[in-house]
Amino acid sequence: MTRRALITEAQNTWCPGCGNFAIQHTLKNLLTDRENVGESLDNVVLVSGIGCHAKIADYLNINSVYTLHGRTIPVATGIKLANPHLTVICCVGDGDCYAEGLDHLIFAAKRNIDITVIVHNNRVYGLTTGQYTPTSPLGFRGRSTPAGTAEYPFNPLELMLASGATYIARGYTRKMDPLKDLIRQGIAHHGFSFIDVLQICATFFPAADYYGSRVYELAGHNTTDFEAACHVAREWNYNTDSRIALGLFYKKDAPTFEEAMQPSPVSAREKQEAITALLKSRT
Repeated sequence: MTRRALITEAQNTWCPGCGNFAIQHTLKNLLTDRENVGESLDNVVLVSGIGCHAKIADYLNINSVYTLHGRTIPVATGIKLANPHLTVICCVGDGDCYAEGLDHLIFAAKRNIDITVIVHNNRVYGLTTGQYTPTSPLGFRGRSTPAGTAEYPFNPLELMLASGATYIARGYTRKMDPLKDLIRQGIAHHGFSFIDVLQICATFFPAADYYGSRVYELAGHNTTDFEAACHVAREWNYNTDSRIALGLFYKKDAPTFEEAMQPSPVSAREKQEAITALLKSRT
C-alpha cells in the first residue's frame, strides 16, 4: 500500500526555530503510526483557527478546516456531532483559544465533547507581531504594551480542571517524545482532551532558556485524583520562577456530549401522540 506524503508541498513560512515545527512533526509521526496499523487517515479531521499555529492545516496532508479567530472548537464540535466516528483534532493558539475563543473552550470541556484540543501556547500573538495574550507574563513588553502589560496571566490548566475537562495535560515542544505520547493518549481518550503545549516563539517570545531550567516530568502523580491535579497545576502560575510540570495531570471517564445527544428511541409521532393525550387529559 502506498503511504501518503503527510507533509505538503506548501511553502512553510514559520520562523526558523519556531516550536510549531515540533507539533507538526509530532502529529505527522502519530498519523504515520495510525496508517502503519491499517487505520485510514480519511477519518481524521484537523481544525485550526487564526494565527501562526493555524498554518499547520496547510502543511499536513489530511482533511482540514480553517475557521474564524477563536471559533475552532464550535466548528470541531459540529463536525463531531455530525459524524461521531471521525477523529477530530483542534490546533489552536493561546490568543486564539484563551482570548477570543475562551467561552467555547470552557463549554467544550463542560460538555465533554470527544475532541482533542492542542494549544500552541507561545504566550504571544506571533502572527500580528508580538501583542500580549492571556498567558503572557506580567510586565510583558510587546507591540500593544511597550511599557509592559499590567495584567497577570491566568492558568489554563486550573481553568480546565474547574470546567470539567476529562483529560488535561501539558507538553513542551523541545520534548517531542513525551509530547507525542500525551497527544496519542489524548486522541485515544473518550471525551474532551486538552493539551497545553509550551511552544517556543523564536521571534517574539524566545523562552527556551526559561523553560529549559524549570520543566520536569511528572512522576508518581495520581492522574485520577482531582485535588492532586489542582495542586500540581497551581505549582506554576505562568508568572513565577517555580518548577513547571509536564505530563498528564488529570484523567477520568465520563459520558460524552455526543452520547447524550443521540436520537431518542421514541419516534416523533409517538412523542406527538403522548403530548396530545396529555393535553386532552387536562381539558
